[in-house]
Amino acid sequence: MSRSFFFIADDSDSMQERADKSLHALFMEQEDLAHLSRSQIQKLIEAGHILINQKTIRTKDVIPHLAEISVTLPDPTPIEVIPENIPIHILYEDEHLIVINKQPGLTVHPSETQHSHTLVNALLYHVKDLSGIGGKLRPGIVHRIDKDTSGAIVISKNDVAHAGLAKLFATHTIDRVYWALTYGTPKMDASVRVETTLGRSPHDRKKMAVNVDPGRVAISHFKLLEAYGLQGKANFASLVEAKLETGRTHQVRVHLNHLGHSLLGDPLYGTPNDSNAKWKALPALIKEAVTALPGQALHARVLGFKHPITGKMLHFEAEPFLELAHLLSELKKFA
Repeated sequence: MSRSFFFIADDSDSMQERADKSLHALFMEQEDLAHLSRSQIQKLIEAGHILINQKTIRTKDVIPHLAEISVTLPDPTPIEVIPENIPIHILYEDEHLIVINKQPGLTVHPSETQHSHTLVNALLYHVKDLSGIGGKLRPGIVHRIDKDTSGAIVISKNDVAHAGLAKLFATHTIDRVYWALTYGTPKMDASVRVETTLGRSPHDRKKMAVNVDPGRVAISHFKLLEAYGLQGKANFASLVEAKLETGRTHQVRVHLNHLGHSLLGDPLYGTPNDSNAKWKALPALIKEAVTALPGQALHARVLGFKHPITGKMLHFEAEPFLELAHLLSELKKFA
């Protein structure tokens, strides 16, 4: 059933900004509302579930001092996505969250055009108590990785854990390390920091691009782990570690492409054709291994964070799946 709450806004220090910010500060003091994020509060405002002095408000409004605030939390929207018995590799699970090593080729959550064969479909089969906070298409989903990117991803099982994990991502207090296989060898003695804005490409809506308007700040740290080449010739590929401060769409792929070193097997940001020098430089067995990849050679290797409920530090290392593991093994012959 829906739940309703009523209180008086008597903290003038919390009411100096727009409604969603002010309410977020006020709700932090209310035990039953403290788990709500700003985005959830915005949705509640837009749906008319938050009344100030018995009237609906807009997100940009300012809350008056001593205003009467009533909040109705509606029933969770019934999940309409069908559970599917898709195998998943579970790295960790407790009553609050679950960490998965996602296989490549698996979309994280359904969309209006794809309702089946996603990680959410698999989770609904294996896990019976996902949080409803993400809505009917994204229950428990706090962050995502691309369909053809593999590796570690954490999913919440209840709304309190979801809110805690969302805060970790928002404040960048979570450890995320990717393995990326690039064409050529990026120039970096130790590591290189890349900071740009990322936004939708004005030339191709399927792509993201750096330094476009509008865009969001994206920060990546890259470190060369290993280079591969033939004696007397320039390196044809490298293994690069990518640590993320932010988690924007396609961030690692776009930032490495920005440095001039696209990912092996990337169908969107620079897989060379047969006439391209980068592709022609690859040995035949490497070409074969790259062609066998389901997508780009990118793997979320490490995920580390403080448990949002217990406070325990958690650290996970996800092993690469078959095709990427095979490519790495073949490349090491040229290290």
